[in-house]
Amino acid sequence: MGWGNLRVINEDRIEPGTGFGKHGHRDMEIISYVLSGQLAHQDSLGNVKGIPPGDVQRMSAGSGVMHSEFNHAQGQTTHFLQIWIEPNVTGIKPSYEQKSLPASQKRGLLRLIASPDGALDSVTIHADAKLYSGLLDSNEQAELPLDPTRKAYVHLVRGVLEVNGQCINTGDAIMLEHENRITLSRSADAEVLVFDLTA
Repeated sequence: MGWGNLRVINEDRIEPGTGFGKHGHRDMEIISYVLSGQLAHQDSLGNVKGIPPGDVQRMSAGSGVMHSEFNHAQGQTTHFLQIWIEPNVTGIKPSYEQKSLPASQKRGLLRLIASPDGALDSVTIHADAKLYSGLLDSNEQAELPLDPTRKAYVHLVRGVLEVNGQCINTGDAIMLEHENRITLSRSADAEVLVFDLTA
């Protein structure tokens, strides 16, 4: 919590027929990343959406938004990450965006999935941050150049991975600063999120 402008990563498992009732947020960039199951989203902007694995959803809370999240699927737990990033503008009009990013676009590399300018068909966040997702297996490798004046955060969703020479396992994370590169190697069934953040 609170590494650079990354505020929170919540890992949640929602049992069938349960969820989070209507609640409010403001002045926060919120990204949902579904790992398994299906997440039903409804908000005060009029969005009623299903978020399957492979989709990335961004909600800019801005001046204030109400939303709820539920698992309506029978016999299937919804497993997802909810990520909060502090915005670089406040009081803006709330907004919503959702994109499908197939596994093929993340296989063997780090695919940009959220950025300030929506580059490479990523979702647009109102924050000085970038978020990448990668799927690495059979010792596939990936690298990402870093500005050493910024911070980075590597979160291993599943599998085994070596980050700049340090081995991590499912659920582990590494915080980096004063580094000019992230090198991911020695992978085995790895799904990873990498954040480029303010210092």
